[in-house]
Amino acid sequence: MNLEALKELFLSFKGATKEFPFGEDVMVFKVKNKMFGLISLKETPLNVNLKCDPHEAIIYRELYQCVNEGYHMNKKHWNTITMDGSMKEDIFKGMVEDSYNLIVSKLSKRDQRELE
Repeated sequence: MNLEALKELFLSFKGATKEFPFGEDVMVFKVKNKMFGLISLKETPLNVNLKCDPHEAIIYRELYQCVNEGYHMNKKHWNTITMDGSMKEDIFKGMVEDSYNLIVSKLSKRDQRELE
């Protein structure tokens, strides 16, 4: 998945925004000002950080060599995926959706209703 496809995927979620709060090398995707994905633009292949249920985070790390503890993130709740083509695209897309849903589930009821 190339950078343009990644951006399109992240921005396809309701209320998703793209920002560069950490400088031009890290593209951050947020919903209601809460991060659900980051792309490191200085790495080749690209690295993507995603929020993950702690139990599932461990399983992904055991199943996929391209998945590691979240770089510069809470290692329990974030994974870094190296986009080297070794993971099926539908698995990765599911991880992005899960990340978004985890963030939305922690938002206030009012914010959640706005996203419906």
